[in-house]
Amino acid sequence: MFCLDDSLFRHISKQITDLTLMSNENNSGITLKDYTMNIYLNILAFFENLNHLTIVSSPINNYPSLSLYDLPSTSFFSSILTKLRIYVLSFNDCLALLDGRLKQLTKFTVEDDLPNLKSFSLICYTNTSEYDNQVLRLLRRMSYLKELTLYLCIEKRPTFVDGTHLHNEILAHMPQLHTFNFYISMQNEINDSTIRLSNNDIQRTFTNARYGQVVCTVDYLDNFKIIRKVICKIFSLPFTFDRLERLSNNFPSILFNNVTHLMLWDTIEFEHEFFVRVARAFPLLKYLIVNNIRPPLWIFRKPPLDDYYSPIVEYPHLISLDLSFANSYYVDQFLNEKKTILPRLTKLNVPYNKLESVTENFTRNETRRNCAQVKHLIVDNASIVFSEDVYRYFRSL
Repeated sequence: MFCLDDSLFRHISKQITDLTLMSNENNSGITLKDYTMNIYLNILAFFENLNHLTIVSSPINNYPSLSLYDLPSTSFFSSILTKLRIYVLSFNDCLALLDGRLKQLTKFTVEDDLPNLKSFSLICYTNTSEYDNQVLRLLRRMSYLKELTLYLCIEKRPTFVDGTHLHNEILAHMPQLHTFNFYISMQNEINDSTIRLSNNDIQRTFTNARYGQVVCTVDYLDNFKIIRKVICKIFSLPFTFDRLERLSNNFPSILFNNVTHLMLWDTIEFEHEFFVRVARAFPLLKYLIVNNIRPPLWIFRKPPLDDYYSPIVEYPHLISLDLSFANSYYVDQFLNEKKTILPRLTKLNVPYNKLESVTENFTRNETRRNCAQVKHLIVDNASIVFSEDVYRYFRSL
């Protein structure tokens, strides 16, 4: 990839101190270890005067994550890099980056503090059960932080992270902290003896003025009328993150101006009015996943009168829609132009049999408009060969 023998380019590379790279290639055939060895390690070796490094994915392809597993601590090493933005495979890779190999970014060791670190952001979209053992231990070594950003999805923790916990375990150890943006989602299995907490029970623990405005939601998810899981979310306002997952019917009436990626998930059915609220609350939404196998009960009888007069929902920026785990009702909800308008939809993920049913074997006029711009149609059976009817219906394929 790098022209190591090109003296002119080598000379230019020494003058580059701030570098942003975008991965826009198909990396499906390369392992994470090979990509780390051939790309990531060579970047720091080739651009030897680099102070800032940002690696971002293109709108179409995500790049392989950095994986430092089984590599020596001298891998991905720099004595001058001060700013790094990169995806990592796991939280262990995050810890590896703070083990001393990036001297100006951190001087982290298991026993030492991080006295030079003033701003820290940890964003992890996958579930972790290592919050107490790993995350808190890491934060305790950042007593001089002024800015802290956390996006965490915690599971298998016996109690919720609430305002009291955040104050005692984090804020009390960071006296200079003046900016704290956070989103913390917690998921647990429960039984009949579990104490049921409400939104207000969690909200009352946020009395410290250092938090600013905080929103709390608690959802009890049932499985055939038997409550099995509870999900608690706490987050600061304004909501600064671009991703929000597992949004249920129980979401506050606030504006999420920065969110472009959203996953809807509930064991209670979504009504049309819910999607109206979503469109208003997330005006810049681009990527949407709908996970709900329950249709509204009224579909088994005559629709309510309000359904005939409900406003049409419009998602003007939505380009990707995933209905892989959604009831057929929601496929119709989004593809039927009498219910929803999707002027920019270019990627659709949907079970083939549900798509075939909702579009009436690719002949229905009400669903034709929202399919017209789709360039990437992903179905559950990769062996299916699309017929001419499909291509005529999805004319942008």
